[in-house]
Amino acid sequence: MKKIIFVLFMFISSIAMFGCQKSESREIAGEPEQYKPKKSETTKAPDFTLKTTDGKELKLTDYKGKLVILDFWATWCGPCRRGIPDLIEIQKEYKDDIVIIGISLDRLTGTEKDLIPFMKEFKINYPVVIGTESVTKSYGGIQSIPTSFVLDRKGNVIDYHVGLVPKSTYINVIKKNL
Repeated sequence: MKKIIFVLFMFISSIAMFGCQKSESREIAGEPEQYKPKKSETTKAPDFTLKTTDGKELKLTDYKGKLVILDFWATWCGPCRRGIPDLIEIQKEYKDDIVIIGISLDRLTGTEKDLIPFMKEFKINYPVVIGTESVTKSYGGIQSIPTSFVLDRKGNVIDYHVGLVPKSTYINVIKKNL
């Protein structure tokens, strides 16, 4: 019995530490296309136009000239939920220099009805768009969430992370690139 509890604890801990993985019942995207740029290289971020939660269109290119953090997430993902308060604080602290764009994958997992109440409860202060399978594929096939990409002022990917990211990690990248 102790072994079973230990194995279960380790499994839950790994999800909390590294992120929510794609599963059969909550499919995030199609087959992965290995998008793993080396952190020393810059890669142009794939452009997109997605609908916001209020039905407007958001174009990534509208944010050229600002640092951008793209956060792929879902309301049901524990690590995503833990990271959102940090993103809210970062958006508030650096509102003139950066924009965070939350890319909700709730539509792809059938939990879209939870999105707007979640945003209100957490008081999200940055744009949230409805992710599509084509966007997840263009960013390499998102296999685990949260997954985030940091873009420079020219729209190049300068940093990326799979799993929960400490606020200090984002702050270091922001300060280095302002």
